Formats: sequence, C-alpha cells, structure tokens
Amino acid sequence: MHSPLFTDFYQLTMMSGYLDAGKQNQNSVFELFFRKIPQQGGFCMLAGLEPALEYLENLRFADEEIAYLDGLKLFNSAFLDQLRGFRFTGKVWAVPEGTVVMPHQPLMRVEAPLPEAQLVESALLNFINFQTLIATKAARVVHAAGPEGSVLEFGLRRAQGPDGAMSASRAAFIGGCDATSNALAGMRYGIPVRGTQAHSWVMSFASELESFRAYAHRYPDSALLLVDTYDTLGSGVPNAIRVARELAEHGHQLAGIRLDSGDLAALSIGARRMLDEAGFPQVRIVASNDLDEFLVESLRAQGARIDTWGVGTQMVTSKQEPALGGVYKLVSIEEAQGWRPCMKLSSNPGKATSPGVKQVYRGQHGDSFVGDVIALASESAPTGHCPIHDPLYVTPAQTIQAERYQPLLEAVMENGKRTRPAPSLTSLRERGLSQLSRLPVGCLRLQNPHLYPNGLSDELFQLRQSLMSRDR
Repeated sequence: MHSPLFTDFYQLTMMSGYLDAGKQNQNSVFELFFRKIPQQGGFCMLAGLEPALEYLENLRFADEEIAYLDGLKLFNSAFLDQLRGFRFTGKVWAVPEGTVVMPHQPLMRVEAPLPEAQLVESALLNFINFQTLIATKAARVVHAAGPEGSVLEFGLRRAQGPDGAMSASRAAFIGGCDATSNALAGMRYGIPVRGTQAHSWVMSFASELESFRAYAHRYPDSALLLVDTYDTLGSGVPNAIRVARELAEHGHQLAGIRLDSGDLAALSIGARRMLDEAGFPQVRIVASNDLDEFLVESLRAQGARIDTWGVGTQMVTSKQEPALGGVYKLVSIEEAQGWRPCMKLSSNPGKATSPGVKQVYRGQHGDSFVGDVIALASESAPTGHCPIHDPLYVTPAQTIQAERYQPLLEAVMENGKRTRPAPSLTSLRERGLSQLSRLPVGCLRLQNPHLYPNGLSDELFQLRQSLMSRDR
C-alpha cells in the first residue's frame, strides 16, 4: 500500500492542475480529524499513525505507475516528468498512537507544498480511519471484559480482505487485546498468537474423547479443548475433565476449554462448577460466538464464569458502525502577503471546519484527564481555568479547570523523514490501556456515556466567527 496510486484519482488530476496554475511550490497546511465518535461512544483511540508515516517516507512513483498514467492520455509530459522525482518533503505533526482522542481535534497536521499534501489525503485517511475505528472497538470490548478478563482477536476469516485483516489485528492489539489468531500478524507485528481447535478436529476422530486425548498428547501444557461439538455439559466437559486427570497423572495441566455456542452464561456457570468439583479450578473457560462489547457486558452481568473472550467479526469489522468519518481539510495556505487561514462553510453546520493551524491541549488534574482545548498553534498553552466553545454550537461555552495542560500534537516527521524510530506495538498498547484508565469513568460507559469536555479556545472561536461572517 505504499504506491502513490493508492489514492483517489482526483488527487492526481488536482496535482496536475496545481502545476499548470503555478502552485507546485505553494506551501499549505492540512489537518485530519473526525466529527463523531462511533456508536455514540465516549472516546476514540488513535491508531494507524506508524503505517501512515511509513507510507509517506517511502512514497515513490515507479516507472510502471508513470506508464499507466501516461496511458490514460489525460496528463501532460511536464507533469509526468515531475512525478519521476517525486518525494514527500513535508513536516508532520501527530497525536501519538494509543492516545484517547475526541471529535474535531486534529490527529495529524501535514505541512507541505500543496501538491504533496493533496496527494496523500486518501491514503492517510485510509490508514487512520480504519485502524482508529478498530482500536476503539477493541478498547470498548476490553473494558467490557473487566480487569480480570482477557480478550483475544479472532477475526481473520471475517475481515474485509487480507489488508483489512492485518490492519485489524494491529489496531485491536493497540486497543488492548492480549493476542490474535492471525499468525502473519503475530510474525509481522510481534503480537502474541493463540488458537484452540475447530469442530472439524473433534469430528475427524471416532469419538470426542479420542480427539481430546490426541490434542492433549501433542500439546500437554497448552491444550484448550472445544467442548460444544456434541453436548457441552453432557459429554464435552466430562471428557475434558477425564483428559485433565490423565494429563495431571503425567505432571501436566489442561489449559482450558472453549464454549462456542448455546447459552454462554448458563454453560459457563455449569462448566465452572463441574471443573471446580473435579479439582481443576485453574482450567480457564474461553468463550466465542459472535461476541461484542454489549454481549460481553450482558454475560458478565448474568454471572457468566468466562475467563477469556474470543471476539472476531464484530471487532474487526466494527459491524454496528463500520466506518469512522475522518476528514482531511485545508486549514492554512501561504500567499504573497503571508499565511491565510482557511475554513469550509456549509449549509450543514456539522460540516463547517475550524480555520488555522492548531494544537490540542489536554487538561489534567493529578493523573486524570479533565478536558481538552483545541487552540491555535500560535497561542500559549492554557493555564488554570480555560473557557471552551462547542464547535457545533450545540451546547453553550463551558469552563474547564486543570493543574496543567499537555500538548498532544508532536513533530513526527521533518523533511519527509521520521524524527524518531517507530515505537513497539507493545508500548502503544500500554499507552492505550493507561489512557483509558485516566479518562473520567463515565466516558467508558457503553450506553449514554459522559460527554468529555472538548472545545475551541476563545481565540480560535473568535477567528472562526470572523471568517464565517466575512465569507458569508
């Protein structure tokens, strides 16, 4: 996905038009943000930044790509010649991956000559939108599973194509999942891999007991047996207990059992009782079967005795709301008389943008987050009490009070090169879990979450108002 043709075609036609209009060296600033949290949630978790930076750093037009564009008979030779030496030379500011983010906040700021910044729009949105969506979904599931629960990402077979599967595994791990079933993601990203067995394994043997024994013989210290092929409590769990006793006689320990159908609450309670009475309280119970955060929360409320949750389709597709509406907008452009802030007006107020180059300041009290201020980058950091204005004018201005305000956007690329090595995926996951623990607890609710304070500074709000009045 590092090809410069991984873009919407109009980016290329605009690039060619910029050359004809003499704008090839005109500097610009674009910002990437989203307007609405999916599923009426209380937060999003940023992911996809490192793949986006890798894309920018490696952007080149190969000979065959230029030949393809030439064959379209739409572009002149001057433009095609310019593409031969194309490199992204801009500066990028971004919020670190694994950070909790809110609507209207710039997640990335791209400062580059206009044609360069224009070309990369579609790819950057693809990287950030999808992985942020999945990391957010994973974080919701992990929170629903509780501090003692473990969540495994099992979505490979239901993901939206190979690239979707790989991106989803990466993002789900950042969102807090403990492991993946995707072996290639395990190798490429260093994510722990986990697996149990399929019903076909059980059915391929003459009996369920024989299948369990064969698997336990091959994996005596890590066997996790699928107990719902025939009769979960009538044969599956009793046969698993029998194999657990046989393993114990040889100094080994059954790792767990998996439930994949039926009433997971009742079956897990029954299985836990049977395992405990047989002397195997350490055997874990894993559950799967089209789970999502709402079902996980419901099962826990019903007293389900489930230790590990295998979540696939609902997580890697974010099935209930399968897209994050991130956008990439021009906010400032350099002209002869200096920089001119830009904003989009619209008959739909929700689609109007905020002008100017921005920074986001996160207010903190102790270790807790108390609210965010979207300010002009030229402003000083807020102190103490800070008024903020709703970008959509839905709620009146409010004031947040913080002991300190931390800027979220940091320079991650200069002159088309990253400013530091890519962080490990494990460190991004740790950041994500830490970020969630610092949000107001009400923001984590699945239903009617607390609205985290987030709005425009006085100076940015006044600039927005003045440009709206002028342009209208």
